[in-house]
Amino acid sequence: MLRTLFQTKDLKEILAASQDSAHSLRRALGPLQVTLLGVGAIIGAGIFSTIGSAAAGDAARPGAGPSLMLSFVITALVCAFTALCYAEFASRVPISGSAYTYSYATLGELVAWIIGWDLMIEYAIGNVAVAISWSGYFRSLLGNLGIDVPLWLATDYRTGAKIEGLYEAAPKLFGVPIVCNLLAFLIVMIITVVLVWGIRESARFNAGMVVLKIVVLLAFVAIGISFVPSGQLSANWTPFMPNGFAGTLTGAAIVFFAYIGFDAVSTVAEETKNPKRDLPIGIFSSLAICTLLYVVVAAVFLGMVPFSTLTGMTAAERSEPLTYALGIVAPQATWASIFVAFGSVVAMTAVLLVFQMGQPRIFFSMARDGLLPPVFASVHPKYKTPHVTTIATGLVVGLIASFTTIDEMVDLTNIGTLFAFVLVCLGIPLLRLQDRRNPEQAAGISGGFRVPLGPWFLPLLGAASCVGLMVYLPPSSWWRFAGWLVLGLAAYSAYGYSHSKLGRRQGRPERVPGILKLAALGFLVGGVGMMFVLPHDLPATAMLTALVSPAEAGRAALGGWLTVGGLGLGVLCWWWFSRRLTSSPAT
Repeated sequence: MLRTLFQTKDLKEILAASQDSAHSLRRALGPLQVTLLGVGAIIGAGIFSTIGSAAAGDAARPGAGPSLMLSFVITALVCAFTALCYAEFASRVPISGSAYTYSYATLGELVAWIIGWDLMIEYAIGNVAVAISWSGYFRSLLGNLGIDVPLWLATDYRTGAKIEGLYEAAPKLFGVPIVCNLLAFLIVMIITVVLVWGIRESARFNAGMVVLKIVVLLAFVAIGISFVPSGQLSANWTPFMPNGFAGTLTGAAIVFFAYIGFDAVSTVAEETKNPKRDLPIGIFSSLAICTLLYVVVAAVFLGMVPFSTLTGMTAAERSEPLTYALGIVAPQATWASIFVAFGSVVAMTAVLLVFQMGQPRIFFSMARDGLLPPVFASVHPKYKTPHVTTIATGLVVGLIASFTTIDEMVDLTNIGTLFAFVLVCLGIPLLRLQDRRNPEQAAGISGGFRVPLGPWFLPLLGAASCVGLMVYLPPSSWWRFAGWLVLGLAAYSAYGYSHSKLGRRQGRPERVPGILKLAALGFLVGGVGMMFVLPHDLPATAMLTALVSPAEAGRAALGGWLTVGGLGLGVLCWWWFSRRLTSSPAT
């Protein structure tokens, strides 16, 4: 049975699936549109917000200071290794689904399911954080223009509890204050309508926003240079590494958020006119353009404000570093701050658009393989877009963004993205190995981009680089990520295993066996315990002690036993199920 869980899907079969007229998407994008989609996904909240924390640091992390310029280059190199692997996969397997499809072709069904589930962290859950951040910037922009949006319409209920007087000011229903992030919900719904309308229209909308936010960044550079003499700019770059190379590497890990998105280009592979040429161009061009912009903006920002001043920034000032810098060097130019704030709103709108475009296409591919209900593989008869998954994703992201705090969402995004990058890098050697084992298949999908210097050196270097960044993430990210994957195993046990089209051809049962339903329940309990109950700030030794002395540990003991008991039940059920099938190995 284990062999079937890691059964790979034939590349020719994957390509043939896109030829089904009932489940095919419109090929309407050229290299320029693909590049602009990549730029739209990359330039967002990262450059407009994270450079403040990365440059100044905080109580737990050293700041990079002026060496943040080098931090951006280091992160770009790490992403470039992965971009090479994405480019080869995207040009040889030009199908919607991104890393999910690539994993199905090289690592097998179970890994493909895990990576498809994991990509929800990067796209859907990551977009929740972007929508919440967009809401705050948009409300601030309207405030600068004299339009006041009540705070109870731009924040979640739990955050509202920490704001003095908010509950009293909010309207009440049966005595309960009505507090929700309506702005976040509305922007997600507007983006959803645009995406259902059509891929060509979505690309045009994105292109306009990309041009505008590049203009805003270049305007910031021009304003900074005009208000600060060149001698002062260079003087503020000294000392270049105030916290040594450790600060530079820490800054690189933080600004990784500013690069998340270049892989979103691969999700529109099935809607690209010439994917073997256009996708590699889009991936590399967008990454190069954004890196150049990031380094230039960082250089001017760090020349405008000396490091000693940066370390005194408040949390609110760190979240809007560009407007903070303008307020220091040109306090009289209020129009410049408003213009940059407007650019922040536009930048995050573009990120919302591209990520909301990517997630439905991953669901679409999973449904086409039978791992999700077939309704998710529906294509709109007129607009030729995956409208069911687009609307479903929009509703889920919008509703969660209305009632969730941003801190709960951000922690998952980084580690989930890096994990996907690792699997894509490891998939290249396996893809080349399949080519040698099956030369006829390789000949049938020949052409397209190939990772230079062979299938091992750069892909393994990319995987190692991503793992290196993951090691520096806080323990809470690891716990939440592990819990999320366990919840994915619950979904696979309850539906994906029995409904997989590849598995059905191998004789799997058409109805979900009761033992797998019990396994799904176990994984569900374990995932909930790991994600929501365990206190993530406790060391592992304290959690083990809690299992031994539950009466004294409280929440730690409850979370520990839910995790251990749920995982144990899930694994035991799968083991028993596999023993039943040993007499029929093909199943």
